[in-house]
Amino acid sequence: MYELFYWPTIQGRGEFVRLALEEAGVDYVDVARQPGGMARMLAAMDGADYPSYAPPFLKGDGVTVGQTANILLFLGQRHGLAPADEQGRLWVNQIQLTIADMVAEAHDSHHPVATSLYYEDQRPEAKRRSADFLETRIPKFFEWFEGILGRAGPKPYLLGEAVTYADLSLFQLVEGLRYAFPHALARIDASHPLLAAHRARVAARPRIAAYLASTRRLPFNEEGIFRHYPELDRADPSAP
Repeated sequence: MYELFYWPTIQGRGEFVRLALEEAGVDYVDVARQPGGMARMLAAMDGADYPSYAPPFLKGDGVTVGQTANILLFLGQRHGLAPADEQGRLWVNQIQLTIADMVAEAHDSHHPVATSLYYEDQRPEAKRRSADFLETRIPKFFEWFEGILGRAGPKPYLLGEAVTYADLSLFQLVEGLRYAFPHALARIDASHPLLAAHRARVAARPRIAAYLASTRRLPFNEEGIFRHYPELDRADPSAP
């Protein structure tokens, strides 16, 4: 059984790990959501062995590993969510790191000045940053993902017939952006049919569908990475 350590009230970066654990069908405990779990998580962060700068981190079979992409690299090798060959493993990890880059930009669209400030303290800057994110950054990232899905003929998943942890993370990325920017994403999705089909395909996988319908799946909210502020969500990002 794995122990996942992450904040108990948000999806955040921990959700990318949860999706991999759910797809793998392995037992895990979301520690901070258990009684006394927050104290356990904070104590583990201050531990002498392999301390994490911040959640998420994962414990299991005597191993402690932190950082989302690093955790997924570990789980992918152990549970068939990554190729067996070195080049394939590195390629999936490269895609995951690219997703992590976009996740960071999504967060900065509503907190462009400082994470220590409230959104209300940086609204003008957020409006300017989110306009660029919608107009230039999302399409640039989405074109890259669309190109991978269409390379050598359309395929169901990023590497072909087999799902990887990068597919699960790409699904979560698109879901989060759809929550944060529903009007803008309706326009952007229309230009990326392979990516839209990929998102629906992952959502329909039996274990993922069961997870999404369960109470284990925390709802999106305005405390996580993906936040919906109506004034930032514009179908036309160039509009004043």
